[in-house]
Amino acid sequence: MKVTGLNIHPLKSGRAIAQTSVSVQKDGLAGDRRFMLVDPDGKFITQRELQLLAQVEAKPMTGGVHLILGTRTANVTFDPARRLDVRVWDSEVNAAVSDDSVNETLSGWFGRAVKLVHMDEEAKRLVGEEWAGEAAPVGFADGFPVLITTTASLADLNVTLVAKGQEPVGMDRFRTNILIDNDAPWEEDVWESVEIGGITFDLVKPCARCIMTTQDQVTGERIGGNPIQGLAEKRMSADRRVPGVLFGWNAVPRTVGTIHLGDAMRIVTERSDRWPMKIRA
Repeated sequence: MKVTGLNIHPLKSGRAIAQTSVSVQKDGLAGDRRFMLVDPDGKFITQRELQLLAQVEAKPMTGGVHLILGTRTANVTFDPARRLDVRVWDSEVNAAVSDDSVNETLSGWFGRAVKLVHMDEEAKRLVGEEWAGEAAPVGFADGFPVLITTTASLADLNVTLVAKGQEPVGMDRFRTNILIDNDAPWEEDVWESVEIGGITFDLVKPCARCIMTTQDQVTGERIGGNPIQGLAEKRMSADRRVPGVLFGWNAVPRTVGTIHLGDAMRIVTERSDRWPMKIRA
């Protein structure tokens, strides 16, 4: 098994940027989900409610980020002294916030009041103690530093979708960080710990999927195959702690370093039991 995809998403819910190699820190892949749109009250905004985010390219630059939406561009830098308390689900973080003129420009882009925030060096966020054994540092990702998915599981899902008369979908729908090429679908359910490029990752929690998987990751439109309907066939969680359909695993890096496309993945430890799934009648 080996790495066949590496992606970062500099802007939460913005377009992915494919990488050939990436630095892995305790809080995830370097540059991943370091910027985020929030509403005036500091609540995070994603493609779930703002589909246009799928069209935004974000390129990190010294001190900030370069944003592109169609023919519109914005170079945004941040003053570490300008800060805002923001929320991602149930966690709060004190982040750097862009100035009023930038926020006004971006509000014009999206047709609603927004602010852009940055997970800079002063911002701290810890999550997942109940799953990871100890709280893990993370950027603006929904819950954990890294998401790992596999090619065989996507292939199996697409078999189901085609059998249902739907179009197959690409891995971009799942906004993965590390894609592993493998042979057996859903075998990641038994991976407890893996090693890639000398870095250990603990797979701590399966990833419940939402409406974003139904959205084209170029346009943001809800078109094509519906992964939620396909996953409902045999990937509906039977554990109330993580309700819904599951695809991929949230992971926590236990060591740091650099990983590359083509790196081998080695299973370090396995679980004794698979995550329980509901059986459809």
